[in-house]
Amino acid sequence: MEYLDRHSTSDPHPAEIGLPTLSKLGNPIIPDDLDVQKVAASWIETFGKCVNQGDVDGVLAVMVNSAFASDVLQAKSVPDNAIPVYWRDILALTWDFRTFEGTTSIQQFLHDRLSDAKISNVQLGAASLERPFPDLVWIQLLFTFETKVGLASGIVRLAPLPISANQLGSNTAGLNTGDVTWKAFSIFTNLEDLKGFPENLGSRRNAMPNHGKWEDQRKNETAFENKEPDVLIIGGGQSGLDVAARLKALDVNTLVVEKHKRIGDNWRTRYEALCLHDTVWYDHMPYLPFPPTWPIFSPAKKVVFDSLHILANWLESYAEALELNVWTSTTVVSATQDLNSKIWSVKVKRDDRSERVFTMKHVVMAFGLKGGKGYIPQYPGMEKFKGPILHSAEHHKAEDHLGKKVVVIGAATSDHGVDVTMFQRSSTYIMSAAKGMRMLLEGPYSEDGPPIDVADRLNASFPTSMMAGIAHRTAKAIAEVDRETLKGLKSVGFRLNMGIKDAGFLLLAFTKASGYYLDVGASQYIIDGKIKLKNDSQIKQFTETGIQFENGSDLPADVVVFCTGYSDANSNMRAIFGDEVTKNVGDTFGLNEEGEMRGLFRQLPYRGLYSMMGNLAICRFNSKHIALQIKAMEEGLFDGKTYAKQ
Repeated sequence: MEYLDRHSTSDPHPAEIGLPTLSKLGNPIIPDDLDVQKVAASWIETFGKCVNQGDVDGVLAVMVNSAFASDVLQAKSVPDNAIPVYWRDILALTWDFRTFEGTTSIQQFLHDRLSDAKISNVQLGAASLERPFPDLVWIQLLFTFETKVGLASGIVRLAPLPISANQLGSNTAGLNTGDVTWKAFSIFTNLEDLKGFPENLGSRRNAMPNHGKWEDQRKNETAFENKEPDVLIIGGGQSGLDVAARLKALDVNTLVVEKHKRIGDNWRTRYEALCLHDTVWYDHMPYLPFPPTWPIFSPAKKVVFDSLHILANWLESYAEALELNVWTSTTVVSATQDLNSKIWSVKVKRDDRSERVFTMKHVVMAFGLKGGKGYIPQYPGMEKFKGPILHSAEHHKAEDHLGKKVVVIGAATSDHGVDVTMFQRSSTYIMSAAKGMRMLLEGPYSEDGPPIDVADRLNASFPTSMMAGIAHRTAKAIAEVDRETLKGLKSVGFRLNMGIKDAGFLLLAFTKASGYYLDVGASQYIIDGKIKLKNDSQIKQFTETGIQFENGSDLPADVVVFCTGYSDANSNMRAIFGDEVTKNVGDTFGLNEEGEMRGLFRQLPYRGLYSMMGNLAICRFNSKHIALQIKAMEEGLFDGKTYAKQ
């Protein structure tokens, strides 16, 4: 297929410049009798001594030496034999989310941070030989270590290099196997816990019985009468609840304010056919995983006995079971910070019209994906149209429009649940949800996968540049599985693409959160003509009875539904914090030049201000990082200053 095969050349695909393929490494021969555990133990022993002594040169000696530096979103001219080398750190050494590429960048980072971090007690965990593709081979090893303030974990991937291609130091002899030496091309370090302040889990829970006092205690905790929270979280979806749960486990007093009447209403108000596209193994929440009877793909609004909705109810039950402090039917009116004390003042209004101003050190914005506000582009004549103009977030069920001509504008995820005539504005990446998503997540997130915390670390340990290369290969495999569907869509004129840098779903999700459709059946309706398709011209204007296009054609409509994604991630911030704060914060969603999210999961330019959003898995993993930053600041372990980009 043309759109799939256009890069079928002997040259490496631009998306794959971040992969250490065997050809780049000089086609090393992996010994049949390779002792993985011995190589891993030798590497970690040398690495541990070097980091403990602050020996930057020693650390670099057990890593690949490379001038490699990629651009995640742009295709750079990189030599075919350029071997990538990465160090990704989450809070452990930088108090930030950072990815360093190339020996020079890593050397500067280690020079600036290694001695101050005071790394000690480096311990090897599991080690294995991994071969995700025939031309990709590495030894993967897990380890733990300590810093002066925390307990941390790490994941290293060792690449096989022909010995003749390396200048070997005396401390690398134990890494030689046959004609190959093993050096790290990818290191991941992640803060897990703070010394002296572990989560109140398991044996650290309160062991005292509570006889008849629990109800009054909970009422008092939730009321916040004559007291202030340490942290205010704006939004009670999965992102807000996850952060609240993490903070509670660290004994940080937290209040969640939610505008809806009930926790879970952000899902209950969605359209009836909505079903999550991620598998259940990927979607667990902190401390309370879904039961083994849970559907593999969670219905957002599966109707049960009393018309309650399964995922929405789970969120509500989650807040109650974990005893999170939540005020529902509460709107945040404004938020300001005292520039001297750095204390936040947040005014909220409850459904009884009462108002209160809370003061606290930390505010977490958990507004939902890209702020949760639907984006409707403006066209001339929209005010003349006699029918309703809706965003897909306002659409509930097809029965609301029975007997009417419905035009759907957009051809990405949210629009395929509503149909009739679809106007496709631009090409779309399509993959099947049932097969494609499982192919993306299989391995760490599966029935037989590792514990969820290990799976999360493994997933996070891939720098985005490397992940893009793997995603490109996986996207090709998914397209092959979906070949008949894609062929059918193309035959009826549906415009297709393979995503940014042909990496399929991955970079689209991280940069736009749109431009893709995870097919749950609507593609076949398009192929069969049950969903009419128009994409031969752009919209010129609306009329009283429909839409007129630039080529002079008209499309009659009684209802127009825009499935055009969501507004910029800062729209809700602007309404609450004002223009100046929003401007200074900048974009929080999307990738920066290192392949990290621009402003999520970390402290923003204003002290004590954080932004949290993402799917269930992203929120599960990164909610702990926000909680650790807040707890560390509260206990004087972290002054709020991160290792600045160099």
